[in-house]
Amino acid sequence: MEKNYYQKEIECMDIDSMKKLQTERLIKQVKYVWDNVPYYRKKMEKKSVTPDDIKELSDLSKLPFLSKDDLREAYPYGLLARPLSDCVRIQSTSGTTGKRVVAFYTQPDIDIWEECCARAVVAAGGTKDDVCQVCYGYGLFTGGPGLNGGSHKVGCLTLPMSSGNTERQIQFMRDLGSTILCCTPSYAAYIGETLHDMGYTTDDIKLKAGIFGAEPWTEQMRKEIERLLGIKAYDIYGLTEISGPGVSFECEEQTGMHICEDHFIPEIIDPETGEVLPEGEKGELVFTSITKEAFPLLRYRTRDICVLSREKCSCGRTLIKMTKPMGRSDDMLIIRGVNVFPSQIETVLINQGYSPNYLIEVDRVNNTDTLDVSVEVDDEKLLDDAEAKEANAKKLVAAMKSVLGINPKIHLVAPKSITRSEGKAVRVIDRRKLV
Repeated sequence: MEKNYYQKEIECMDIDSMKKLQTERLIKQVKYVWDNVPYYRKKMEKKSVTPDDIKELSDLSKLPFLSKDDLREAYPYGLLARPLSDCVRIQSTSGTTGKRVVAFYTQPDIDIWEECCARAVVAAGGTKDDVCQVCYGYGLFTGGPGLNGGSHKVGCLTLPMSSGNTERQIQFMRDLGSTILCCTPSYAAYIGETLHDMGYTTDDIKLKAGIFGAEPWTEQMRKEIERLLGIKAYDIYGLTEISGPGVSFECEEQTGMHICEDHFIPEIIDPETGEVLPEGEKGELVFTSITKEAFPLLRYRTRDICVLSREKCSCGRTLIKMTKPMGRSDDMLIIRGVNVFPSQIETVLINQGYSPNYLIEVDRVNNTDTLDVSVEVDDEKLLDDAEAKEANAKKLVAAMKSVLGINPKIHLVAPKSITRSEGKAVRVIDRRKLV
């Protein structure tokens, strides 16, 4: 089968040439940030580092880290490297606590971001003959604008649907023959459920691929989405602080996401010590933007836990791969001294035959952490059989204990009783006062 690339000369560049390109861009970018971002220059001075110290890629580790705390402290303009008159857009994170993170873009920044998203669309099989339905949120959230722009670059007919109004999504999908779907994985699953609830099957739609990101999802959830929609489901990764979706993307091999190394240099560090770890080690992902003009972050700590690999890929791309994030170093739940990632709970549920619709609730009662997991059952009749319900719950508790090391309280609930999300799914409610 003929391989397709959006920018073959970059995506298939030999490693030595890529490292040479990265080195040139890194040296230039560090000098640019030193000259234009006083906030970061002060951090460099505190570490006794100057641009003259950066001569090769290995010197990257000499530079100070940036974290989300720095972005909040420098809000809104402290990390801006260009005059506002040169900027054409802002995007912003959805926010959790404190100040929102606002990222700035010049027109070249937008062009590069959209090219990265175009690489993802083509890697998923997209061409100018495809109809790309973008159901990520638009506005300040980067999902919609990024995939919208990438789809345009490829030449697809783009449906800028945003999220919500799921029945209308399905109507347009059927009427206009959408072939590629872009949204969060939880919303893709919801669209698939709704499609079947409306009496349709995968034969009634023309979808062939989906590009899903913006929230954690497991291989089991991928298989469920592929079954519901009759597609091949591709992962995409990005973060507003670095540009948005398209920082990395999956190819047909689906053994990790290729990082756009010509724009973003990845590192893996020990989240506790900050020490750079060798390829193949699991740790926190750090990115350095080497082409960004308006908001050029150096050594930004993503808090995502993953592994990097340069193993040869059958797709022909030489870009380094990152695994799906295996959790985050900052939103990991510590329950009764045990580290728990929501993705671990999801994996257990799906392996036990349950749907990926669940809610994790953490609380603290009498100074002891509690972990409650509500799980939807497919057959509502099970809820009427107290003995069977208890047996199923006990089996699930045992499976959770073997993976997590602690016993959760399991609540089996009716189908569709857990609120569905049209954006990022809310999987965890932590009621403990931990701050």
